[in-house]
Amino acid sequence: MTVTGPCNAPDVVDVVALGESMVTFLPTRPGRLADVPSFERGIGGAESNTACVLAAAGHSARWVSRVGDDGFGDHLLEAIGGHGVDVSYVRRDPDRPTGVYFRTAGDRATDAHEVAYYRAGSAASAMTAADVDLDAVRAGRVLHLSGITAALSAGCLDLLRELTAPRPGRPLVSFDVNHRPGLWRDARGPEVLLDLARGADIVFVGDDEARDAWGLHGARAVREALPEPEIVVVKQGRGGAVAFGRDTDGLPCEDATGTATFVPALHVDVVAAVGAGDAFAAGFLSATLRGLPVRDRLRHGHLMAAAALTAPGDLAPPPARDLADRLVALDDTAWGRLRLGPGWTQADEGAEEEVRTP
Repeated sequence: MTVTGPCNAPDVVDVVALGESMVTFLPTRPGRLADVPSFERGIGGAESNTACVLAAAGHSARWVSRVGDDGFGDHLLEAIGGHGVDVSYVRRDPDRPTGVYFRTAGDRATDAHEVAYYRAGSAASAMTAADVDLDAVRAGRVLHLSGITAALSAGCLDLLRELTAPRPGRPLVSFDVNHRPGLWRDARGPEVLLDLARGADIVFVGDDEARDAWGLHGARAVREALPEPEIVVVKQGRGGAVAFGRDTDGLPCEDATGTATFVPALHVDVVAAVGAGDAFAAGFLSATLRGLPVRDRLRHGHLMAAAALTAPGDLAPPPARDLADRLVALDDTAWGRLRLGPGWTQADEGAEEEVRTP
């Protein structure tokens, strides 16, 4: 196995994201996979998506993973590195391939949507705590992980357990639950994900996946099941998102669920419902790195998600920081009036109406 990357101690970056990325094949027209004659190539991976958005937002970001010593591995390194992400600690595996997947053009929420994964035995599934540069992984202010990695193999699960275990000086650990039932080989997936989430500092979970995985109904029930993390963000789709945190002294509140902050989602003219969750995490983490209050973190998450929703593919250029900050500072009424459509991230400095009606 060959290793790309420096031999010296890794530089400290704002965010390190660890997980599998795959080459994505997107159909050139709607229809069943059996009927689509051609596909366009892209990249897809929850953790690398988040790293790419954070890099585009001005943060230093590193992606750590394994890819095959093949052309698809070359493409992932070039594409993710092209977004400004440090890929120098990604290892090349001469014996295992880079994962790929195909999907239909339709909305993932419909019954007609199809996804065909070819990731079994992939290079990334062979990650273990013994063959990943743990110093490079921990050399970030934030370490971003997801439950997808835990489902890939026993070695990957052990790696995530190592990274979420309490230890002095560990980075702030961000964990996106990303429950994917089809990836788990047995029924232990939900239990494993709950255990990993309890070891994180910031947890992102959708209310739908919390219901499906853990039988929890409502955001407060999710917080009650996850009392350990400093912040638990429950995403409620078109409704918005609620974050449960600590009080101003950094201690648990009298209410064991903590202080709840809710921010409604924006009105968005959706182009493609892919990559929004990863972008939301990036927006929230970006604002966290900047020391912004929880309400503003949620608003930045919504804005990053809106950028992804109003563009095709998994990745979209985020709004410039000054534009995002201007929108985040709006009062509740003005925030509720915003309607974002394709091209809104390119709005010039100017009137609020320029964003409301792109």
